[in-house]
Amino acid sequence: MLLLASAVKLIAEIALLAFLGQWVLGLIAGRHRETNLFYQLLSILTRPFVKAARFITPKVVIDAHVPLVAFLLLSIAWVAATLTVISICIEIGVQACR
Repeated sequence: MLLLASAVKLIAEIALLAFLGQWVLGLIAGRHRETNLFYQLLSILTRPFVKAARFITPKVVIDAHVPLVAFLLLSIAWVAATLTVISICIEIGVQACR
């Protein structure tokens, strides 16, 4: 169970950092962000999470807001995974978690 919680936490961290990097690069590059190679790479990393968020959100939510929904859902998943890891580590002992 610890391995599963740690894996979910790691995937959420990578995706959250990709979303953050994409947002910052989008601010820097401006309207030319779609032609930026690094923005495209970060977009590839975040695409599965955006598609999953689009699948679970109603059609009323506009497409521009779906990445924010994905970011918030990943944030919730990260917090839940972190709390799960902490709970398991307290249960089995901190020395066993290292």
